[in-house]
Amino acid sequence: MGTHFEKLTSPSLQVVEAIDRWENDSTIIPLTRPNQNKSELERRTKVTVDELKERLKNHHIYLIYHNDRLIGEMNFMVDPGHLLKKEKGAAWIGITIGEAEGRGKGIGYKAIEFLEKQIQKEGLKRIELGVFEFNKQAIKLYHKMGYKEIGRIDNFTYWQDRMWTDIRMEKYL
Repeated sequence: MGTHFEKLTSPSLQVVEAIDRWENDSTIIPLTRPNQNKSELERRTKVTVDELKERLKNHHIYLIYHNDRLIGEMNFMVDPGHLLKKEKGAAWIGITIGEAEGRGKGIGYKAIEFLEKQIQKEGLKRIELGVFEFNKQAIKLYHKMGYKEIGRIDNFTYWQDRMWTDIRMEKYL
């Protein structure tokens, strides 16, 4: 029992269905993807096995299990084009706790600690992330884990009838 993590190497139908459900969950979408307007926020897509296999070409994806139930995923990319600070050897991270019962239990903290170790094993020294300004819980977690704000991108994402800022943060390992 407890929490454990597994690297995704070959997506099963069960994993694809879970990720598809999270990526189309109206409570999660505002937290995980930028949207320029209401129609983008309301857009839904279908995640397929082939699409997830394609993501694996440039994402290191890890599944998050709690009490042997798949509850989320986390990932990192190396030197993606959307980094605010163009410094070689940087990882961009993302985390989704897709199942409600996985939230508020410290699983996000454990997951990020694990992800940081995987990034270090890859020989990377810096992590960058973006967090929307209304996601106060995530901002608090990142500060607690040693991430520092390095910039802001105004009018980055639409939610609750207005545009919000993306806060960029970094941590050196």
